[in-house]
Amino acid sequence: MLFILETICLCLAFWGICYLGTGTDEKNLKGLSAYPDEIQGQVKADPVLGAQVKTVSPAARFLSNLLLYTVLLLLLCFFVREDGFLPNFRNVLVMGEILNAFDFLVIDLLWWRHTKRVRFSGTKNRPKLYRNPKNHLLSFVKGILMFFIAAVMDGLILSLM
Repeated sequence: MLFILETICLCLAFWGICYLGTGTDEKNLKGLSAYPDEIQGQVKADPVLGAQVKTVSPAARFLSNLLLYTVLLLLLCFFVREDGFLPNFRNVLVMGEILNAFDFLVIDLLWWRHTKRVRFSGTKNRPKLYRNPKNHLLSFVKGILMFFIAAVMDGLILSLM
Protein backbone atom coordinates (compact mmCIF):
# COMPACT_ATOMS: atom_id res chain seq x y z
CA MET A 1 0.00 0.00 0.00
CA LEU A 2 2.86 2.39 0.80
CA PHE A 3 4.33 1.72 -2.65
CA ILE A 4 1.07 2.74 -4.34
CA LEU A 5 0.73 5.85 -2.19
CA GLU A 6 4.33 6.89 -2.91
CA THR A 7 3.80 6.39 -6.65
CA ILE A 8 0.61 8.46 -6.66
CA CYS A 9 2.28 11.23 -4.66
CA LEU A 10 5.28 11.16 -7.00
CA CYS A 11 3.06 11.57 -10.07
CA LEU A 12 1.05 14.38 -8.49
CA ALA A 13 4.21 16.16 -7.34
CA PHE A 14 5.67 15.82 -10.83
CA TRP A 15 2.54 17.36 -12.35
CA GLY A 16 2.72 20.18 -9.81
CA ILE A 17 6.33 20.87 -10.73
CA CYS A 18 5.41 20.89 -14.42
CA TYR A 19 2.51 23.26 -13.76
CA LEU A 20 4.61 25.63 -11.68
CA GLY A 21 7.43 25.44 -14.25
CA THR A 22 5.24 26.93 -16.98
CA GLY A 23 3.22 30.06 -17.46
CA THR A 24 5.84 32.62 -18.48
CA ASP A 25 8.29 32.76 -21.34
CA GLU A 26 11.22 32.53 -18.90
CA LYS A 27 9.84 29.37 -17.29
CA ASN A 28 8.84 27.82 -20.62
CA LEU A 29 12.33 28.36 -22.06
CA LYS A 30 13.72 25.87 -19.54
CA GLY A 31 11.75 23.08 -21.23
CA LEU A 32 12.23 24.26 -24.81
CA SER A 33 13.54 20.89 -25.98
CA ALA A 34 10.11 19.35 -25.30
CA TYR A 35 8.43 21.72 -27.74
CA PRO A 36 7.74 20.77 -31.36
CA ASP A 37 10.62 21.63 -33.69
CA GLU A 38 8.60 24.37 -35.44
CA ILE A 39 7.96 26.16 -32.13
CA GLN A 40 11.64 25.79 -31.14
CA GLY A 41 12.60 27.39 -34.46
CA GLN A 42 10.23 30.32 -33.89
CA VAL A 43 11.53 30.85 -30.38
CA LYS A 44 15.18 30.76 -31.47
CA ALA A 45 14.43 33.16 -34.35
CA ASP A 46 12.67 35.65 -32.07
CA PRO A 47 15.12 38.45 -31.15
CA VAL A 48 14.05 38.62 -27.49
CA LEU A 49 13.36 34.95 -26.76
CA GLY A 50 16.21 33.62 -28.90
CA ALA A 51 18.74 35.60 -26.87
CA GLN A 52 17.56 33.80 -23.72
CA VAL A 53 17.81 30.25 -25.08
CA LYS A 54 20.33 28.09 -23.23
CA THR A 55 21.37 24.96 -25.04
CA VAL A 56 22.02 21.78 -23.06
CA SER A 57 23.33 18.71 -24.84
CA PRO A 58 20.98 15.72 -24.93
CA ALA A 59 23.65 13.61 -23.20
CA ALA A 60 23.98 16.12 -20.33
CA ARG A 61 20.18 16.30 -19.98
CA PHE A 62 19.92 12.49 -19.94
CA LEU A 63 22.69 12.11 -17.34
CA SER A 64 21.31 14.84 -15.08
CA ASN A 65 17.83 13.28 -15.23
CA LEU A 66 19.33 9.85 -14.59
CA LEU A 67 21.10 11.15 -11.48
CA LEU A 68 18.01 12.99 -10.25
CA TYR A 69 15.63 10.05 -10.68
CA THR A 70 18.13 7.49 -9.41
CA VAL A 71 18.42 9.40 -6.14
CA LEU A 72 14.70 10.20 -5.91
CA LEU A 73 13.58 6.63 -6.58
CA LEU A 74 16.24 5.28 -4.23
CA LEU A 75 14.83 7.45 -1.43
CA LEU A 76 11.22 6.50 -2.18
CA CYS A 77 11.92 2.79 -2.58
CA PHE A 78 14.07 2.72 0.55
CA PHE A 79 10.86 2.56 2.58
CA VAL A 80 9.54 -0.44 0.61
CA ARG A 81 12.84 -2.24 0.08
CA GLU A 82 12.96 -6.01 0.16
CA ASP A 83 15.67 -8.64 0.40
CA GLY A 84 17.52 -9.27 -2.82
CA PHE A 85 18.18 -7.44 -6.05
CA LEU A 86 15.19 -8.56 -8.12
CA PRO A 87 12.34 -7.28 -5.90
CA ASN A 88 14.09 -3.94 -5.41
CA PHE A 89 14.86 -3.65 -9.11
CA ARG A 90 11.19 -4.41 -9.88
CA ASN A 91 9.89 -1.82 -7.42
CA VAL A 92 12.13 0.95 -8.74
CA LEU A 93 11.42 0.01 -12.35
CA VAL A 94 7.65 -0.09 -11.85
CA MET A 95 7.61 3.24 -10.00
CA GLY A 96 9.84 4.88 -12.60
CA GLU A 97 7.92 3.56 -15.58
CA ILE A 98 4.59 4.55 -14.04
CA LEU A 99 5.96 8.07 -13.65
CA ASN A 100 7.23 7.96 -17.25
CA ALA A 101 3.85 6.80 -18.56
CA PHE A 102 2.02 9.39 -16.43
CA ASP A 103 4.29 12.10 -17.79
CA PHE A 104 3.65 11.04 -21.38
CA LEU A 105 -0.05 10.23 -21.26
CA VAL A 106 -1.43 12.68 -18.72
CA ILE A 107 1.00 15.58 -18.66
CA ASP A 108 2.28 15.63 -22.26
CA LEU A 109 -0.66 14.35 -24.30
CA LEU A 110 -3.63 15.53 -22.23
CA TRP A 111 -2.52 18.64 -20.35
CA TRP A 112 0.57 20.16 -22.04
CA ARG A 113 -0.72 20.03 -25.59
CA HIS A 114 -3.93 21.85 -24.63
CA THR A 115 -2.95 24.38 -21.97
CA LYS A 116 -2.16 28.00 -22.77
CA ARG A 117 0.49 28.05 -20.01
CA VAL A 118 3.14 26.58 -22.34
CA ARG A 119 2.68 29.03 -25.19
CA PHE A 120 5.35 31.61 -25.95
CA SER A 121 4.35 35.23 -26.39
CA GLY A 122 6.81 35.80 -29.24
CA THR A 123 5.53 33.00 -31.47
CA LYS A 124 2.56 32.70 -33.73
CA ASN A 125 -0.18 31.64 -31.37
CA ARG A 126 -1.44 28.65 -33.34
CA PRO A 127 -2.42 25.95 -30.83
CA LYS A 128 -2.15 23.25 -33.49
CA LEU A 129 1.62 23.81 -33.69
CA TYR A 130 1.97 22.95 -30.00
CA ARG A 131 0.17 19.61 -30.38
CA ASN A 132 2.83 17.68 -32.29
CA PRO A 133 3.71 14.81 -29.89
CA LYS A 134 7.00 13.79 -31.59
CA ASN A 135 9.40 15.24 -29.00
CA HIS A 136 7.22 14.01 -26.13
CA LEU A 137 7.24 10.51 -27.60
CA LEU A 138 11.03 10.62 -27.94
CA SER A 139 11.31 11.70 -24.30
CA PHE A 140 9.05 8.82 -23.28
CA VAL A 141 11.26 6.31 -25.11
CA LYS A 142 14.41 7.79 -23.55
CA GLY A 143 12.65 7.62 -20.18
CA ILE A 144 12.13 3.87 -20.57
CA LEU A 145 15.91 3.40 -20.86
CA MET A 146 16.71 5.94 -18.16
CA PHE A 147 14.36 4.36 -15.59
CA PHE A 148 15.72 0.90 -16.45
CA ILE A 149 19.27 2.06 -15.73
CA ALA A 150 18.10 3.77 -12.51
CA ALA A 151 16.33 0.55 -11.46
CA VAL A 152 19.50 -1.50 -11.98
CA MET A 153 21.59 0.90 -9.89
CA ASP A 154 18.98 1.34 -7.18
CA GLY A 155 18.21 -2.37 -7.11
CA LEU A 156 21.88 -3.05 -6.41
CA ILE A 157 22.12 -0.35 -3.75
CA LEU A 158 18.90 -1.37 -1.99
CA SER A 159 19.85 -5.05 -2.00
CA LEU A 160 23.14 -4.20 -0.28
CA MET A 161 21.47 -2.20 2.52
